[in-house]
Parts: sequence; C-alpha cells; structure tokens
Amino acid sequence: MSAAKLKVKTSSKPNSRIAVEVEVPADRCKNSYDEALSKLSRSISIPGFRKGKVPKAVVVQQLGVKRIQASALESLLQKVWTQTLDQEGIEPLCEPELEDGFETILENFNPEKSLKLKLETDIAPIPTLKKSSGLTAEVENLSFDPKKVDELIEQSRTQLATKVPVTNRAAKKGDIALLSFKGNFSDDGSEIEGGSADSIEIELEEGRMIPGFIEGVIGMNISDKKTLNCEFPKDYHQEDAKGRKAEFKVSLEDLKIKELPELNDEFAKQASDKENMTDLRADLEKRLKEDTDRKQAKNRQDSLLAALVNELEVELPKSLIDQEVRIIVEQTAQNFAQQGIDVKSMFTPELVKSLMESSKGEAEKKLRQKLALNALAKSEKIEVSQKEINSKLKEVEADIKLSNEKNIDENRLKEVITDELLQDKLFVWLEENNTVVEKAPKKTKDQSKEKSSKKTTTTTKTEKKSSKTPKS
Repeated sequence: MSAAKLKVKTSSKPNSRIAVEVEVPADRCKNSYDEALSKLSRSISIPGFRKGKVPKAVVVQQLGVKRIQASALESLLQKVWTQTLDQEGIEPLCEPELEDGFETILENFNPEKSLKLKLETDIAPIPTLKKSSGLTAEVENLSFDPKKVDELIEQSRTQLATKVPVTNRAAKKGDIALLSFKGNFSDDGSEIEGGSADSIEIELEEGRMIPGFIEGVIGMNISDKKTLNCEFPKDYHQEDAKGRKAEFKVSLEDLKIKELPELNDEFAKQASDKENMTDLRADLEKRLKEDTDRKQAKNRQDSLLAALVNELEVELPKSLIDQEVRIIVEQTAQNFAQQGIDVKSMFTPELVKSLMESSKGEAEKKLRQKLALNALAKSEKIEVSQKEINSKLKEVEADIKLSNEKNIDENRLKEVITDELLQDKLFVWLEENNTVVEKAPKKTKDQSKEKSSKKTTTTTKTEKKSSKTPKS
C-alpha cells in the first residue's frame, strides 16, 4: 500500500536551487519509530536474552530513546525525500540539505507529533537565449607564414645536430656546457631545493636558468670554478625562492658546440620520409597551411560561441560547477600521468584544493558554453538522426579495428559520437545565421618597428558567412 500524499510546498532559490517544505503526519513518525525499535530489538545482543527476543522495553533501556529516535528519523527522512521527489516530479542534482540540520531536528523530534521539514537541493538549470541569430563575432585573421617552413627545418637541423667538443676557447652563448653546481640562498646559507646537479648538460641560451646563471657561465674555460651571484624572479614557481638572492658554486667540466647538418637531399631523407628538400618543403608548407585553416576554423567557432554565451540567461547550480571542477582536475592528473609523472605523490591534498579553487572560473565558462549550445539545439530543434549516428559509428569502429583497440565502451562511444555530430550541426547553424568579422592580427613590437618608417594603411574588416564550418 502506497504512502498517503504528503503536504509539500516548493519555492525557487537563487543559483538553480529549490527549497522544499514537507509536513510529515504524526502516524508516519510513529510508524517509523516503531519500525526502528523492532529492527533494533531483532539485531541487538543482550546477555540473558536470545537474539531477536529482547523485549522492547529492555532495548529502550539499553540504547536510550535518542538513539532509537535517530535511527527512526534517518529512515523517515530517506523515505519522505524519495516520496517527495516522485510526488512533485523533482529531479535533484545533489543530496538534500536540511535547513535546521539533523541534530536540531532530532532534538525536537517527537514520534507522537507531526514533523515539519525544510530541505534544499540543486536542480537542473533552464538555459534561455535572448537571441541566437544576427550576432556579430570578431576573430583575428590567421594567414600562412612561409617563414614557419624555415623555422621547422631549423628545428630539425638542431635535433639532428652533432655535438662537437671545444677545447681552445671560453664558453660562448649557444654552447652546450657540462656543469656541476651547488646552490645556496645568500641570506641564510641554506641549500636550495633542486638547486644542485652533477655533470649536467645545459645549453647556454637566455632563459634556460634563473637570471645571472647563464651569463656567469659564459666566459668560463674548461676546469674553471666560479661562484655565481643570482636572484630568483619574484614570480618563481618555488614559493620559498621567490625574489631571493642565491650563490651557485659552478664547475665547467666540458664544452661542446652544435654542428648543424647541411640542407641537402641527404638531410631531407634523415629528417623525414621525403627524398629531397623540394618535396620536404612542399610537404611542410601543405601541413602548415592545413593547420592554419584548422586553427582559423576553430577560432571562428570560439568567437561565435562566445557571442552566443553573451546572450545566455542561466543560473549555475553549485553542484554542477563542482562536478565540472572535478572533471578538470581529473583531466589534469591524467595528462600528468601520461607524461610519466607520479600523480599520487605530486597531487597532495593541498595541491588538489588549490587546483579546484583555481579551476572554478574555467569550469563556469565551460558550463555556460555547454548550456548555451543545449539551449540553441532546443530552440532551433537541431537534432542528430539515428542514420547519421550509425554511419559515423561504422567509420569509427573500422578505425578502432585497424588500431587493435580493446575494451571499448559501446554506449560511451555512441554518446561521444552523438555529441560531436550535434556540435558540428550547431556550429554550421551559427555560421549560417550570424556574422564573423575577420580582422587583421595585432602587430608585434618587431612588426611595428619594421613598418614605422613606411606609410601605414588601414585594413578593412571583412565580413564572411560560411555555409559549412571546416572540421578542426
């Protein structure tokens, strides 16, 4: 027999929260108390009585009324809350919070009288968009820079460089120095954590070490010993070292230079799967152009999404923000683990707490983006058909078979595919119904200096509408 309908009153609270007032009849309270007493009498063991046969009066005497009432109240709250959710059609995002707290309610609990409860919980927010079409978004226009091809080739040259010993001169900028050093803080002489090393190779380039270190090594000869006076930056990542002066006792053990390979067809074969420099350059240029196009498409999407989020009206519940924060922290931990870092020792409770606090802004931003896209899908009735899902699923499953991947969660895979297809459709709709203004990129200081003696021209903003967003 189902329980009688409860007297429930609900009211909205800020941040997508709902307050629920429930009046529990006296007979429900009495029944819960009797059930708790019966359950305890069956489970309690008392010398002189067989288990399950302990008189209720003895149970009350042994355990005390409050303990029995606490057990009764716990069971009553659970049942009443479940019934309230079903009765009122409430879908909570988190466990309910008692306005007065359990201890206060227990203190005033009388199984012979009705009970009034006040609870609060988060509920799913209802996002709405003031408008979704006719928006204008701005994005910097990215263009392929041919210089990038040369930069990539130079990077490969550096990676394939041969280290050649130097014995007849002092250390110069760009050399590779084999150093041993020990560092101490100047103010109290204490040893610097991580400030010592034996026979470590360091490239003598600016920014490799703290200010004063590389500069001090330059000019040293092999076998020289020297004390370097340095100062840690005020924004240094190690808290106890920020802004402090330090002394490093340094020994230069060896010196080498990088001998770069010649840019010829032999280099092309060594650096890639191409047979000559012409093909290597053409391949790099093609890849860089494709990468530029992908980045530009992504930037357009980001700018459209930012414009859409500006039109979003929603209250974010704390439980959803906390959930998103946990996802961000977990992803951060996974990224570190993939790099071979011992996450268990690194992620101390203090660090996790700090990460969770610093991730709130990012979490709120991501939530607003998700909710804005959800609201757009709902308002414009944008959906993904089962045919589209099945077609994409076949493609992905074929790739999975080729890669010999195992332990794939089919339901999760289908969910991810559906989300990706829907997002593609939403961005196509945004491109078709809004305007993206591509403006000239901001000039760097070097570019400004280069152009300072020349006549400047004003770049006209161009407006583009695309019927399809390139996939990134």
